[in-house]
Formats: sequence, C-alpha cells, structure tokens
Amino acid sequence: MTEMIANEELQNILMGVGATTGIETDTILSDRGTKDHTRTKPYDFRRPDKFSKDQMRTLQMIHETFARMVTTSLSAQLRAAAAVHVSSVDQLSYEEFIRSIPSPTTLAIINMDPLRGSAIYEIDPSISFSIIDRLFGGKGEQPKNISRELTDIERSVMESVIVRMLGNLREAWSTLIDLRPRLGNIETNPQFAQIVPPNDMVVLVSFETKISDAEGMMNFCIPYITIEPIVNKLSAQYWYSSIQKAQSEENKAIIQQRLETVLLPIKCEVGEIDISIGDVLNLSEGDIVRLNTPINGEFIVKVGDRKKFKCLPGKVGNRVAIQIGETIEDIPDELLASTRERKE
Repeated sequence: MTEMIANEELQNILMGVGATTGIETDTILSDRGTKDHTRTKPYDFRRPDKFSKDQMRTLQMIHETFARMVTTSLSAQLRAAAAVHVSSVDQLSYEEFIRSIPSPTTLAIINMDPLRGSAIYEIDPSISFSIIDRLFGGKGEQPKNISRELTDIERSVMESVIVRMLGNLREAWSTLIDLRPRLGNIETNPQFAQIVPPNDMVVLVSFETKISDAEGMMNFCIPYITIEPIVNKLSAQYWYSSIQKAQSEENKAIIQQRLETVLLPIKCEVGEIDISIGDVLNLSEGDIVRLNTPINGEFIVKVGDRKKFKCLPGKVGNRVAIQIGETIEDIPDELLASTRERKE
C-alpha cells in the first residue's frame, strides 16, 4: 500500500469510533498520546541484553569476593594499604570497552579454562606504575609520566602480580565452576587485544582501586561466549546453594594441609623446682640444683606451651636425643575452670 491516510480522514475515523463507543475523540487522542508512550521502553537492537538482572547481581557478588581477596593479597605483597571494591557491573559491546580504556595501558589476556575463549584484565597505568614503584622500594606514589609502555622488567613484575590475582579469581569462582585461569600475554595497545568481534557483548566488571596515594581503575572484561556454558548457574539461588553444599571433608583436608606447615617450638623439660630470687642470685659455677624429677624418671615434651608427651633421654651417635613415649592430655587452665563452673 502506497496511499497515506490524510488528517481529515483520520479525524472522521476517530469520530466514528467515538459515536459507536461513546468515547470522545479528544479522549482517544489523549490516551493514544500518553498511555502508549508510558508503556514503551527504548531498546537498542545493536546491543541486545544477554544477561538478566539476577545474573548480573550474581556476577557482582562473585567479584565482590574477588575484590576482598585482591585487597588482602595486594596489601601483603606491597606492604602498603590497598583497597579494591566493585564499582559497577555492566554489559556492553566489546568495541565500547576497547574505546573506554586508555592507551597505552596494561592488558592481561587470560585463558579461562575450562571455559572457551579468553578474558581481559585491564589495570590502569596509574595503578600499574604505583605497584611497580612499591615493589622496587619506592613509596608507591602516583607517577607523573604514565603515558608510556612498560619495559621488559616492569612487564615481568606485573606478570607476577597478575598471576597472584588469578589465584584469587579461581577461588572466587570456585562455588560455580573449577575455573583455572592462566595468563596468556600482556599487551599495552588495546587495538592488539581483539579476543572477540567488536559487536559481541561482554560483561565489564570495574574495580575502584587505591594503593597508598594512587587511585585508578581495574577492569575485568568477560565475553558472553565465554560465560555462555554456565549462564544458567548465574543465579543467586544456585550461588547460595553451592556455598551451602561445600564438602566439609574437602574443607577439613585443606585446613589440615595448611596446619601441617605451621611451625611450633618443641622443648624437653628435664624437671622443675621452686627457688627464691635470692638463691638464684647466689648461684655460681659448679653449684648443683636438685630438680623434682627422679634419676630414672621420664621427662616432659612441650609443644608450644602445652605438655604433649613423656619421654626418656638417650643418645643417637654423638647426639643427645629423647625417645617419645606416652601422650599427655594437657587441658588448659581456662578450660578446666569453665568446666568446674558448669559442674557447680
């Protein structure tokens, strides 16, 4: 049809509708101009939303955990006050992300095994150079000249920092998937980091970062095609249920493994005796102090401040040694006192 309805013909049609329904023409026109307008919502077909609000919220919670871990990790590694928190979680096209970051910058291309494809972790130059300055013995102040690429040595330093962050990323994602992120390479020009076509949708997680006096942004860009296999798991309900279903035996094994590396002092007590300060001051070379342990009695082995074993003295070759014997159940005084109170 090529014919257009003239304004007069439209008025006649509306008058006919009003005559049959009892609704005035002005009312129809006003409803047509207001109600339909309020119900419409702008939609850009070039940027279709791939994630629901619930999925975006889940991604935000995951990376809030990641931000807390990075805060602790950076503070320990740099021996300086560091603060990282999630600023925003958005979905946009990859081209918009590339245009929004400075050049040169620190772009870490990350392989997201077992998920397909790669992600990008971008660190603002002000943060990168502050980290480098701090690790080289400086105060970590925000540099004045940040419009340059990293040297080979600086690139190696940033690689070690990013690899440590990837360990935190794996732990933050562990409730959804056994993610094994690996650092591929580091680029400084955003145009050389084309991991997906420009119009593909990505999730951009932005972190506000402060190290000493330096402030800047860190961005984590994840393409939709990378998260697509687990997109159904990106719900708050699944995330919380995964946390509750964490296997206690696995947690026990992890805790035990970490405790096995803790260093504790061990000492062997030959015996003890109560003696006055005056007698101690009068001691001289050759004096004999008589202890409360019989000559054929057992010594006590202490782990930390707790009595743990009975033992016998001996020799192994030319070295003095002890032979561990019976285990001692040493209950702390505080626990004994609380037990007595409950019984009373």
